[in-house]
Amino acid sequence: MEKLEVMLVGSANMDLVIRAPRFPEPGETLTGSTFQTFPGGKGANQACAAAKLGSRVKLVAKLGSDAFGDSLMGSLTECGVICSSIYRDTDVSTGVALITVDDSGQNTIVVSPGTNALLSAEEVDQAFGGSPGKVVLSQLEIPLETVIAAAQNAAESVFILNPAPARQLPDDLVKLVDVITPNETEAHSLTGILPTDHASCQAAAEALLSRGAKHIIITLGGRGCYYAGPNGHRHFPAFPVQPIDTTAAGDAFSGALAMGLARGWSMESAIQFAAVAAALSTTKMGAASSMPTFSEVEAALRV
Repeated sequence: MEKLEVMLVGSANMDLVIRAPRFPEPGETLTGSTFQTFPGGKGANQACAAAKLGSRVKLVAKLGSDAFGDSLMGSLTECGVICSSIYRDTDVSTGVALITVDDSGQNTIVVSPGTNALLSAEEVDQAFGGSPGKVVLSQLEIPLETVIAAAQNAAESVFILNPAPARQLPDDLVKLVDVITPNETEAHSLTGILPTDHASCQAAAEALLSRGAKHIIITLGGRGCYYAGPNGHRHFPAFPVQPIDTTAAGDAFSGALAMGLARGWSMESAIQFAAVAAALSTTKMGAASSMPTFSEVEAALRV
């Protein structure tokens, strides 16, 4: 059997998305336009991103025994994700995200975790079974002790942590991280430094390096991303596109980065590829459904 390349430990949600001309003020009701449902959740999004790029990917997650859970299982299977370690709960509903997208493509998101909050460290240990894959990728929409279990099981792999949504992390976890990929908000939460320019990006990255993380990639939206680690410091510009929905662009980046590193690419090559994948994901509506294929990213890189 082909060796597993990427093991995802994370969340799976059903995204309920409505478009509106702008975000409402507190207490205000706006009339929106289209309403759609999309498979989502950071774990599922990143798994689909890596799988659609051609990686052999397994997702460890927990869903409810409900219609949303069934739909998510179907979409993950369609993306090519291995679902043998997705647990189902009969008492708690599948996680849901309420997303508003404005006319500029920006979004606001409120998540009800549902079964994501029940994924346990013991279930992660069981799912790994001694063969985690070349890269293990996790996020923070599941319990922190479950993320720590994933990191501990990834001792022989490259462990990537996408620290989203923002929260404080214990040093014992940060020291287990090979690559950490915060966005601006998350970097600010982790370091107290808002990365608005080269100097502040470098200061935030150095703060995370000093806590034991080995490679830092701060994603900066339309400004690209900033890398710091053993390979030095470098800013990578964003790939130019006209975005219509930025939902899950960070997930596209993380999944593509995991794919590249699992295939033995250099950090620079993996970051450049991931930046293009993230940009392309913003040109389509939805989360998992917006993830580009390998050929689409290759074609964009050739332009």
